[in-house]
Amino acid sequence: MRDNPEIRLMREGDLLAKIEITLHDAPEAWEPYLSVEDALKLDFVRKALKEGDLKSAMDLAKVYRLVAVEAE
Repeated sequence: MRDNPEIRLMREGDLLAKIEITLHDAPEAWEPYLSVEDALKLDFVRKALKEGDLKSAMDLAKVYRLVAVEAE
């Protein structure tokens, strides 16, 4: 079995979360898969962003605020 670290980006409104997860690639599996812990981490961060709970989201991810830029 191989473990491949990966970054997932999640956007909610003007917030962007950068979450580190690990994809597991086993010979008997059809495709690489997430662990239950990583799936729960993604769900937790998504819920925290939707509720505006930045402190909780930042415990598991790097959170950025997106700002629109206008061309001159």
